[in-house]
Amino acid sequence: MLLNIKERKEKIISAAIKNGFVSVTEMAKELGVCDATVRRDIQAISEEGLLDVAHGGAFLAKNSDYSFISKSQRNVEAKKTIAQLAAEMVKDGDQIFLDSGTTCFEMTQYLRAKKSVSIIVNSVRIAEELNAPGLNVLMLGGKYRPDRMDCIGPIAYQTLDRLRGYTVFVGTDGMSRDFGFTSIDVESASIFGLAVKNSKRAILLADSSKFDKPALYKTTSIRSISTIITEKRPAAEWCKFFDKYNIKLVYPE
Repeated sequence: MLLNIKERKEKIISAAIKNGFVSVTEMAKELGVCDATVRRDIQAISEEGLLDVAHGGAFLAKNSDYSFISKSQRNVEAKKTIAQLAAEMVKDGDQIFLDSGTTCFEMTQYLRAKKSVSIIVNSVRIAEELNAPGLNVLMLGGKYRPDRMDCIGPIAYQTLDRLRGYTVFVGTDGMSRDFGFTSIDVESASIFGLAVKNSKRAILLADSSKFDKPALYKTTSIRSISTIITEKRPAAEWCKFFDKYNIKLVYPE
C-alpha cells in the first residue's frame, strides 16, 4: 500500500532522528517510491527547517527542535485518535486555547473547517497550521524559543492572565494521581498551568503512555481538569479516580 506524503515525511524524519542521516536511495527502497519522490519530500522537510540537504540525502538540522520532532514520532496513532476526539468537542463560535505540544498540533487539521472559532496559542508552529478563513488566531507574545517555535516568559504570562472564557486543551509529558499532570520544562509548566487556571473548562489530552509516569515539573492538579481524552480505557484505579472527582473520561468506544 502506497503511503501518502505526510506518512512518507514522518518515516523520513524518524529515520533521520535515529541515524542522524537519511539516504535517498535507502528511503526510496523502504517506502517503495522512486528516488525523485524522496528528494522532493526531503526538500519539503528541509524548508520546514528539520533537515539539511546533502549529497545523496540529508542530515538532521542542527537547530531543529529535537524534542518536538522526537515526540511527534511517538504513539502517533494514539495522538491522532485523541486529537480527532478533542476537535469534535470544538463547536463553531467557540473560544479555545491550544498548548504547544504534539497532540494539540494534531488537532489543527480537524479545526481548519470550523467557523468563527477564536484560538489562543503560544506556538508559531500551531498558528501557521491554523491559517483558515473561519479561524481567529490570537498569538501570545513573550520570549521566543526558536528551537520550539513558541513564546514563554513574563510577557506571555501577563497576556494570558488577561484572558478568560475559553476552553483549554492541554497535553502532558506524564502524570500521576498524587502529583498531577506535568511538563519536562518549568516554563511550559508555568504557562499551561495558568491557562488551566483561567479557563472555564480544561480538557487534558493524554495517551496511555503518560499514565503513572510524571515528569519533573508540575503543571497543575488533575482535579482541576474537567475532561480527560485518551486512546483507550485506562486501568481500573484511574477510572475510579476520575469518577471520584467527577472528571469525564473520553476514549473510543
